[in-house]
Amino acid sequence: MKGKSVLFVAAALVLAIAMISCGKKEETSETPAATAPAGGGKAVDEATAGTVTGTIKLDGTAPKMKMINMAAEPSCQKQHTEPAMTEDVLTGDGGTLQNVVVYLKGDFSQYSFPPATTPTTIDQKGCQYHPHVLALMTNAPLQVINSDPTTHNIHPVPKNNREWNESQPPGAAPITQMFAREEVSVPVKCNVHPWMKAYIGVLSTPYFQVTGKDGSFEIKNVPPGTYTVSAWHELYGSNDQSVTVGPKESKSVNFTFKASAGSD
Repeated sequence: MKGKSVLFVAAALVLAIAMISCGKKEETSETPAATAPAGGGKAVDEATAGTVTGTIKLDGTAPKMKMINMAAEPSCQKQHTEPAMTEDVLTGDGGTLQNVVVYLKGDFSQYSFPPATTPTTIDQKGCQYHPHVLALMTNAPLQVINSDPTTHNIHPVPKNNREWNESQPPGAAPITQMFAREEVSVPVKCNVHPWMKAYIGVLSTPYFQVTGKDGSFEIKNVPPGTYTVSAWHELYGSNDQSVTVGPKESKSVNFTFKASAGSD
């Protein structure tokens, strides 16, 4: 009888182990579903997607740029063949406005977008940030580089994201950070050199662009629908317009900021 009892217990143990093993296999088979892309939406249909283009201009005389006194940091001052100037308002031919973050606002909840893997870079060179204004998606890598022979302290001061402040000596490895929530735009300063400033636009979709000297923008692969096109400038604030994009349609939306709006 004892022998039969031992055999019975052993058989029960084998059965229990087999059931646990089967349970683990089922759990493993469900793992891919748990790692689906964030949002769980569909990809934008490129066959029907449209484009939003336009130009940003300044109406009136742009304020004069101010000279930056870098006497406190000779290693940076000597990198400039001409005096370094502020970059609050940069214009091109015909009053085109540079450094404007242009982006779409609307309901994109049914779509998912691949995460950005290539870092967006901001460099510290000549004791100035390059570029002065940049934009990237939420949770996309931001890479901070120090090309100067002096220490910097990059210090973004967001309202909707985590604030961080990191020292970066010359020759140090790049700093990589991310922003979790949308925010247009995050001011950036250097605690060592108070004249250094930049702005980072953080968007939840890839539908954005920062204007260059010609003031133009082109936002591609836009699904058909009605959206708000928003243009943000550090001195002149935000300007919004509505646009409806049909299948394979290209729509032009132009903005004009009043120079007097940003006057002291």
